[in-house]
Amino acid sequence: MTDSTASSLPKTSDEARREAPATTEPERKQLDALHTERGDTTIADTVVQKLAGIAAREVPGVFAMGNPVRRAFNALTERIPGSQTNVAGGVTVEKGERQTAVDVSVILEYGASVVDVSQGIRTNIIDSVERATGLEVIEVNVNVTDVHLPEDDDAPAAEQSSELA
Repeated sequence: MTDSTASSLPKTSDEARREAPATTEPERKQLDALHTERGDTTIADTVVQKLAGIAAREVPGVFAMGNPVRRAFNALTERIPGSQTNVAGGVTVEKGERQTAVDVSVILEYGASVVDVSQGIRTNIIDSVERATGLEVIEVNVNVTDVHLPEDDDAPAAEQSSELA
C-alpha cells in the first residue's frame, strides 16, 4: 500500500480520537435568567397558564375564556362557597426549560375586531409571561370559539323573573 492509498481510507475511531484536539475544559451549561451558576429555577405549567389567562382577560373585547361548555362549568363551580375563579380556563401551555407556547380559547364581545383583539391578546400574553417568568414565548395561538351578543345577557334575566313569579 502506498501513502496516497492509506490517506484516502477513512480513519478508524481510535485514529480520529487521537488526532482530535484534547478538551481540557468541561462543557459549561448555558446560563440565563432561570439557569445561573448558583442554581436553576423551574416554573410549573399552571403558573404560565394563570399568567396568560389573566393577560388575555385584560384585553378589551374579550368577554370570557374557553368555549361555551367551559363557561357553563365555570359558572357552576363559582357558585360553590369558597371556590376560586379559574383564571387558567381556556389556556393550554407547552413549556420547556427556556421557551413556552400558549394556546388560548376566547369568546369575544359582539362588535370587537377579531384581528385587533387576537393581536392584543398575543402582545399582552407575550409581555406578561416573558416579564414574569423569563421564558421566551415562541407562539400564542388564539382560538375564537364564540361571540357574546348583547341579547345573551337579557335571556337569563327574563327566565329568572318568570321562574320567581
